[in-house]
Amino acid sequence: MNAADIMTTNVITIHADTQLREIAALLLKHRISGLPVVNDDQHLIGIVSEGDLLRRVEIGTDDRHAWWLAEVLTTRDRSADYVKTHGRKAADLMTKGVITVGPDAPLYEIAGLLEKHQIKRVPVTRDGKLIGIVSRANLLHALAVEVDGNAAEADATQLSDRELRKKIMSELQEAAGIDAPLLNVIVNDGAVQLWGAVDTVNKKKAVQIAVESISGIKSIENNVGLVPRWVDAY
Repeated sequence: MNAADIMTTNVITIHADTQLREIAALLLKHRISGLPVVNDDQHLIGIVSEGDLLRRVEIGTDDRHAWWLAEVLTTRDRSADYVKTHGRKAADLMTKGVITVGPDAPLYEIAGLLEKHQIKRVPVTRDGKLIGIVSRANLLHALAVEVDGNAAEADATQLSDRELRKKIMSELQEAAGIDAPLLNVIVNDGAVQLWGAVDTVNKKKAVQIAVESISGIKSIENNVGLVPRWVDAY
């Protein structure tokens, strides 16, 4: 399995001029902990996470430095801190130089990046354009799937599995109207596993029915549960 097999594709993004208030509102509304920042061509230019909003002057958490620490900090250090704690646009708040992977990145490589850099998610890009996100939860979903040990046989079914997953995601988002960041779909040799959570019983039923409507699926294992609205998606 690679990044393209497990990534979340309905990624919520913002632009460099998105205001602080809207950023906070999006994080809360969609129950996510990070927002990729893209330009007009969908090229990834940064990411704003919850951590970037923890120290803010508005709520008194800007962590003013002790006098002795202020003395050793350079003007550049202090000005950068000021921008982070007082800036009001995504361009001021975002982390630049974001760690990314390509759609063909193997899962062991992604797991290593998450562990090494102590991050919750890694954007997936193609030619610099954002096409998805792989989170820790996505990796756990993949771990639960029983993978055939025969690499050649797995490769032979990979394209059809990806196509099935694409059809399922399209059915969920476009036909059933389910835009659930906590939901993930894993397809392995035609067998579908549904993971994550939705916030209503009707959405859970719609997920099952949407997958059943796709031809070519051998089996469905529905592990979708209900979750409170405040739980983080990625």
